[in-house]
Amino acid sequence: QVQLVESGGGLVQAGGSLRLSCAASGRTFSTYAMGWFRQAPGKEREFVAAIRWSGDNTYYAESVKGRFAISRDNAKNTVYLQMNSLEPEDTAVYYCAADLEFNWRGQLRYGVADYDYWGQGTQVTVSP
Repeated sequence: QVQLVESGGGLVQAGGSLRLSCAASGRTFSTYAMGWFRQAPGKEREFVAAIRWSGDNTYYAESVKGRFAISRDNAKNTVYLQMNSLEPEDTAVYYCAADLEFNWRGQLRYGVADYDYWGQGTQVTVSP
């Protein structure tokens, strides 16, 4: 089992930046791809970014390309989401998720059902 805890959310003005962190514990000796999702009030949870175990392959939703960057430090069992040029439309609860690296065959896995473990989420609010 893997436990995930997000941190780093908060309030920021449009155009500002935040860095989210997701700390993993438990069976971290296994290899996992990691993803970030977000969910705004009244909307479904949507894919934001993902990163493979090695960190050599990253993927982004079109809405955040060029603004967000996902990275990981496996020695610290932590994945990050650097968010720049934030917009009010980015306001949501952000969740990190883990998916067994074994499940990936080179294609992007972007569905909520593709991921096995989820954090509790951290609130990001962007004011106009």
